[in-house]
Amino acid sequence: MRAICWHGPRDVRLDRVPDPTILDPGDAIVRITATRSASDLHVFDGFMPTMKTGDVLGHEAMGEVVEVGKAVTRLRRATAWSCRS
Repeated sequence: MRAICWHGPRDVRLDRVPDPTILDPGDAIVRITATRSASDLHVFDGFMPTMKTGDVLGHEAMGEVVEVGKAVTRLRRATAWSCRS
């Protein structure tokens, strides 16, 4: 898949990263359709000392559920999903 990745202050790139997988029965995979947060600007400017080259940007996302683990009961495939931090 492709994701916006941090490579340093004011250096973000659209990179190919591994596709997500279900690792735990409570996991879900969401195809992100939109994400935005003013705090991403702090990351972009390099004010987040925990960032490492290749880290994927974006939180407070929304998208479509594409896969769920066996223990997931509150989500279904092809449903809309959103998260706020």
